[in-house]
Amino acid sequence: MGLTELLIQKITFFIDATGYASVAVLMMLESMIVPVPSEAVMPFAGCLITTGRFTFLGVAVASTLGSILGSLISYAMGYYGGRPFVTRFGKYLLLNMHDLEVTENFFKKHGSFTIFIGRFIPVIRHLISIPAGAGRMNLMHFILYTTTGACAWNMFLAWLGYHLGNHWELIHKYSKPIDIGMVILILAALIYFIKAHVKQARTS
Repeated sequence: MGLTELLIQKITFFIDATGYASVAVLMMLESMIVPVPSEAVMPFAGCLITTGRFTFLGVAVASTLGSILGSLISYAMGYYGGRPFVTRFGKYLLLNMHDLEVTENFFKKHGSFTIFIGRFIPVIRHLISIPAGAGRMNLMHFILYTTTGACAWNMFLAWLGYHLGNHWELIHKYSKPIDIGMVILILAALIYFIKAHVKQARTS
């Protein structure tokens, strides 16, 4: 069994064993500043739809509720603590301050609609709720944009996972080149993560 097949099997098994609760919790973390990418969660939830373990509706509800809760927590961090709170405690939460600055500028440039489109952009989606809270964005508008954006993105990934599960034989056939690509991506992400946080530690 190749690395890709093993990884898919293990993650899918974990989500299968823990049910919708794990989808909700993981997506809650993804919508905060915890580095849990939705791309590493939702496709596997989609795979389980093919087995009958999950349904599209169940996955949509669990993932969206998790995203809303996580986003509200980050919104509250920005609303009540603002940038001083994030500057002081962000390093303990693995928050890259440069990424936050980029997200803040993105929010200032594009306004409230950023909450919707930000759900489709890596890094931005993890942090966008903080400047929204700090900027005192209307809470109902924030929840509306978060709900529609998160649901659309989460279910797109689940849909990809659903079709992935229906074409398992292709994964097995092309597992070796996929494994090589995955190793390269993992190493690149690890190097980036280490460099970013070492740089942050030196400047803090």
